[in-house]
Amino acid sequence: MAERHVLYFTSDEHYLYRSAGKTLELEASFAGDDTGVSAFREHLRDSRGAVFYVVADLAGEDFHEEQIPFLRGSDREAVVQRRLAQRYRDTRLATALSLGYASTPERRNERLLLASFTNTQLLAPWLDVLEEAGVKLAGVYSVPLLAPALAAKLGVRRGRAFLVSANRAGLRQSYIEEGRLRFARLERTSEMSPQALASFVRSETLRLAQYLSTLRALPRESPPVQVIVVAPPGQRTVFEQTLVSDARLVFRTVDNAEALRAAGLAHLPEGGGAEALYLRLAASNPPREQFASRDDRRRYLVWQLQRGVVAAGAIGFAACMLYAGLLWLDVISVRGQTRDQQQESRAAAEQYQRITAGFPVTQTSTENLKVAVVEFRRIAERSSTPEIAFMHVSRILEQFPQIELDALNWSIGRPSERRGEAKADAADLAVMLELSGRVNATQRNDYRGITAQVRRFAGALGGASGYELIRTQLPFDITPEGILTGDIVSGTDSTEAPRFTIVLARRLR
Repeated sequence: MAERHVLYFTSDEHYLYRSAGKTLELEASFAGDDTGVSAFREHLRDSRGAVFYVVADLAGEDFHEEQIPFLRGSDREAVVQRRLAQRYRDTRLATALSLGYASTPERRNERLLLASFTNTQLLAPWLDVLEEAGVKLAGVYSVPLLAPALAAKLGVRRGRAFLVSANRAGLRQSYIEEGRLRFARLERTSEMSPQALASFVRSETLRLAQYLSTLRALPRESPPVQVIVVAPPGQRTVFEQTLVSDARLVFRTVDNAEALRAAGLAHLPEGGGAEALYLRLAASNPPREQFASRDDRRRYLVWQLQRGVVAAGAIGFAACMLYAGLLWLDVISVRGQTRDQQQESRAAAEQYQRITAGFPVTQTSTENLKVAVVEFRRIAERSSTPEIAFMHVSRILEQFPQIELDALNWSIGRPSERRGEAKADAADLAVMLELSGRVNATQRNDYRGITAQVRRFAGALGGASGYELIRTQLPFDITPEGILTGDIVSGTDSTEAPRFTIVLARRLR
């Protein structure tokens, strides 16, 4: 991973830190004149490829609120750049912070906070040295740009608040509203006692609140504003005694050790102040907004793109390896199943050999035995038993209670012989059923009703059951051409029920 360095800018002197894990190590310091620029160029001689963050803590920082139409994409970028060019003569180090949206009856506007340095020439030579050294410039930040992130770490994410800290450059005050920067100022401080510094913090915070009220950035009738003060090491008690809350400001003093833990920093660098909190956030969790142009950050952006491509490739490779692993597990499973099948096949073959070894000695081959078994099965399939036929007749009889059987003959024969055909097919074998019975009718002289009853009974025996009706002998011949026959004697009443005979056949397969 590329080394991370943070260049801390003040009006008098600049400090270069190395960021690694939870520590900041002071690497070098440089004067703010041309001599310092030359020393900085010499120091970067062997730093090609390192990542640099520039954090400026200067008094000359301008903030101006604007409104633009609600736009997206390239249209918004073009309007923002035009507003920055109208506001600042040099837009190399200028940015626009979104403050949300303001809705009016006519249209919806976006609120912007335009920010830049009043004297960008202080930073330009140092940025040129970074470009010459071939390092990767991640961005140029100011301490106020990092203040909302530090306030969130200290527990302030909503509402209005002042964040006050004593840095190397002086007393830094940042006004934050709903997690967004609205205003900031820097007051130079000399060597002060803890009591004097605490009193100075109180007086300057009151002045800032009055100034923002005059600009109407801070409503006069608003609830008390919270003031988060990061006390220098060992001075929290003095600050708490001096910073007494009132109806306008509510002070909360944060111990230096607590602030370090919130920012994820192990300890303060040698000779450092609260600026280390901002430097840590710049190196570990920088905000999206910063001052450097895309040209100044070109190497860093290309490096990020390369890392993205490598990360995507690594994820793709890991996915391919995972998929290959799953396929390999499938292969192992299939191989195991194959071994099991082979073992079962060998066991079956051995069992077959054991069974065939016990067969009696025959004078024929195994193929002939197989043919004999197949023929035996075919003959068995073409054979039949009377149970199925009897069950069929029994089910039909349940539907015709007036029918009474006298005889039921079951046999296997050729239906063609029953029809009186001259030639009989050798394969024309069928199950033959011959049923003889009587109709127990209440009116013996109802010839047509008795005949119809027998026909329905014969049709039910055939139907979809597979049986074919071969012959039916009805109790009476009631056709116009026939002579009335039967067991009824003309002019007399017989006590015997009319008889019938039905012959059915079902072909064997």
